[in-house]
Amino acid sequence: MKYWMKMTVLAVVPMLFLASCDDDDDDVVLEVDNAEVMVVHASPDAPGVDLLINDVKVNSSALTYPNNTGYLEVPAGMQNVKVNAAGTATTVIEADLDLKQDKDYTVFAINTLDNIEALVLEDNLTDPAAGMAHVRFVHLSPDAPAVDIAVAGGPVLFSNRAFKSATDFTPVAAGTYTLEVRPAGTMTVALTIPDVELRDDMIYTVFAKGFLQAPEGNTNTLGAQIIVNEE
Repeated sequence: MKYWMKMTVLAVVPMLFLASCDDDDDDVVLEVDNAEVMVVHASPDAPGVDLLINDVKVNSSALTYPNNTGYLEVPAGMQNVKVNAAGTATTVIEADLDLKQDKDYTVFAINTLDNIEALVLEDNLTDPAAGMAHVRFVHLSPDAPAVDIAVAGGPVLFSNRAFKSATDFTPVAAGTYTLEVRPAGTMTVALTIPDVELRDDMIYTVFAKGFLQAPEGNTNTLGAQIIVNEE
């Protein structure tokens, strides 16, 4: 299952509570029920940000485009999230996010700075079958039309994906591919992604990033980023 929530980028840190038993000398370790969250900065004209959860800053350096945090453990339940301009106390957006125990999520900060928002996906990290990888595609180029994702000289893997849309994780035979991003329903290649290695038993996200027509002074043109969700 996947869903979207209006908020902005989120990052978190692991939490562990240790308690001692008053009745004996044995230490009792109580672990908080956790979810796992990956945060991806995919807003092509937004600067780096600081990330706070329950008013605690959790990043040591600014999270910048197009980087991600990897999966981080977060206490399950309703968590208050703030995003500040890096190095300041100015909160850009504040929101609450309800995280379910033992679930995995990716939070993409998307769109232009003036319209920055978050796309939140629940990640199905079920192991692929033998000889297969799992791949999903997320369209995060704010000015690009709907696209098809195809293997060069081969089949279309994902068709008619509009901005902000995401596919499910889909089985693909392990191997090395050249992928093409095309305007939906055409054979015109807008972007070529060469040498995409999909390894056996691994899970990937491929997302379209940047501007089709970048604003003056912005060099973040249309491209693709590959994230390893599970290896």
